[in-house]
Amino acid sequence: MIHRIGIAALLVSLSLPTAVTAQTANGKGVISRWLASDRCTRAAQKAFPDYTADAMAKRDDALKRCLANQSLPPRAPELPESAPKP
Repeated sequence: MIHRIGIAALLVSLSLPTAVTAQTANGKGVISRWLASDRCTRAAQKAFPDYTADAMAKRDDALKRCLANQSLPPRAPELPESAPKP
């Protein structure tokens, strides 16, 4: 009985590092894509820092181009759908 429990515990402990490594490798890939996306966002913000409608449209275009060049998923546009009423 004790041998069976010991063998089961050994098998579980040997399989854990493989499972953790697989999740970590996947997590590293996700984090690297997020960091690349954030670099694109910062570059677009630095290129067009104003909050005018024209600058925001140019910033969105620059961000879309950067994300597409790196095969990253697109983000929602920053330009509002309708301008606020004064």
